[in-house]
Amino acid sequence: MTAAPQKNLTIGPLELDVPVILAPMAGITNTAFRRLCREFGAGLYVSEMITSRALVERTEGSMRLIKHHESETPRSIQLYGVDPKTVSEAVTMLVAEDRADHIDLNFGCPVPKVTRKGGGAALPWKLDLFRDIVEGAVKAAGDRPLTIKMRKGIDADHLTYLEAGRIAEGAGVSSIALHARTASEFYSGHADWSAIAKLKQTITSVPVLGNGDIWSGADAIRMVEETGCDGVVVGRGCLGRPWLFGELSAAFRGETDIPQPSLGTVAATLRRHTELLVDFFDGDEDHACRDIRKHIAWYFKGYPVGGEVRAALATVESLQQMDDLLGTLDWEQPYPGSDAEGPRGRAGTPKRPSLPDGWLLSRELEQSGRAEMAEFELSNSGG
Repeated sequence: MTAAPQKNLTIGPLELDVPVILAPMAGITNTAFRRLCREFGAGLYVSEMITSRALVERTEGSMRLIKHHESETPRSIQLYGVDPKTVSEAVTMLVAEDRADHIDLNFGCPVPKVTRKGGGAALPWKLDLFRDIVEGAVKAAGDRPLTIKMRKGIDADHLTYLEAGRIAEGAGVSSIALHARTASEFYSGHADWSAIAKLKQTITSVPVLGNGDIWSGADAIRMVEETGCDGVVVGRGCLGRPWLFGELSAAFRGETDIPQPSLGTVAATLRRHTELLVDFFDGDEDHACRDIRKHIAWYFKGYPVGGEVRAALATVESLQQMDDLLGTLDWEQPYPGSDAEGPRGRAGTPKRPSLPDGWLLSRELEQSGRAEMAEFELSNSGG
């Protein structure tokens, strides 16, 4: 790994020791996972996506998701919305009730249920709507840093990131993160890091952060060197690998001797993750065990764990059962190398994005469509 000097990151009033941010991931980046990642490294750890309407309506799920453990500082929340008024109300609530130190807006989600409502990666196509949402949110945030995360655009023929970046910079955001894929690409292929470099050349007054295909500390350093970006946002690369944040911190500090986890470390980390989920679900062990199941394949990717044990862990029902299963493993097994590295999570395949009828006909949203956007607000948060 190429040695690199210590590199800090400033986002508004926030000073981060290393320029690393955990990307919001639905159903993944709850308090339990954020706490676990913090135990390994430094940076900023963002909540899973919270929908503005659900937050304003104070739904039980949204109120749970915006809670932070006392050890979490700074507290970071990502909001999603398509209606300027609702988004501003949600930001106002977070600030007035002192529930967040940093607020991020989602303009990058490629999921059909989001884009067909004009949200996520589809929204910046409507320049006036995008501007109204961002300007209103920045105003509502006051002295709290308000940032955005976006994609290159809807597809190769409908790119939005440079125009959206300029609008966001003019609106007063504190940083701009770019996932260097379009919505149509989902997570397939390779991220276009050259787009991050173009955005960095375009945006000069606030940090530009790069996202996409960071699977190791070396990848993060290479992205910064190749694009000039001010920091990295890490999503799928940390699935089943929360220790990646330790590797990233070490890489940015120029350390080259970074130990990799044995099977025993993986097993202990999985157990710790489950314990934190029990705490997150208010002592509900059954709920925690159901939630941890989706992480099993990610944790043991590349490690010599038999199919029967993997299958049993993927249906685990209690901490005691987990302990019994983990006890059958050879905890001394060393890190398996490249088999445990690289892409993880579903990449999907390129597809035509789902969009509202006539969405691509104009860059501006007709007045009649404004009321419709309020109706398009999603009423549930997270995964």
